Amino acid sequence: MESRITRRAALTAAALMLVTVSPAEALAPAWHPNPATDGLKAFEGIEVDRGNRFPERKGKYIVVEGDHYRFNIWKNDRDTTGGGDRQRTESKGMVTNGSAIKMKNGETWVISYEMYMPSSLHGTSKFTHIFQTKTPSTNGGPWTTLSLSRSGSTETIRARAFATSGAPDIASTNLAPLRNKWVTVEWTITPGSSGTVGFVLRNGTGASAPIAVQGRRSGVRIPDEGDYVRPKWGIYRSVESASSDIIDTYINFRNYSATKK
Repeated sequence: MESRITRRAALTAAALMLVTVSPAEALAPAWHPNPATDGLKAFEGIEVDRGNRFPERKGKYIVVEGDHYRFNIWKNDRDTTGGGDRQRTESKGMVTNGSAIKMKNGETWVISYEMYMPSSLHGTSKFTHIFQTKTPSTNGGPWTTLSLSRSGSTETIRARAFATSGAPDIASTNLAPLRNKWVTVEWTITPGSSGTVGFVLRNGTGASAPIAVQGRRSGVRIPDEGDYVRPKWGIYRSVESASSDIIDTYINFRNYSATKK
């Protein structure tokens, strides 16, 4: 009897191990770069000083600092698009083992990361995006953005369905309490011509950090257009806002993760 009970307990333990391990393996991140070892190879590319106006800044726009990436921008930077009305320091795409990760229509992806926004990074009356999703082959989008906005003296951080009619907010909250600290962002994205996007922003790091704002919206235009959707991070902003808001600044990112559900 004792031997039979022992065998039964062993089988039960083995079954529990299978139940425990399999889901974790199925949800292992497809992308989780280490800045120290992966460097800028973690991205499909970077977009900085594309007109080569400031060669002395080469290698200084996106840099690795310990466990994170720092994205620098200067007030006199200008991008090659927009006739001189905007500036850009961005990374694009996700690469693992030398291959780009591609988000396709109908797939659901969870993209999470931590970011640090200093007090010098302002909301603006024109566009300032610190995250975008686009389709590379057609340059389609931005489909969704995380934007820093200003209305009078009030600055907000807004997750937006940018290419959907009316560019509605998915979630929005006051920017001030989220500066000068690490905060956590999580997007749940299902691309499609009528896709779904969820957004959570935590005021701190870790699963126990309080939620500052969250939201979810369906009917979001975020199509792969026969190609794929990829994220972009950094600072992309119009210089046609108040000069007091367009100043030298930066943003930090770390703990990137992308998981296909």
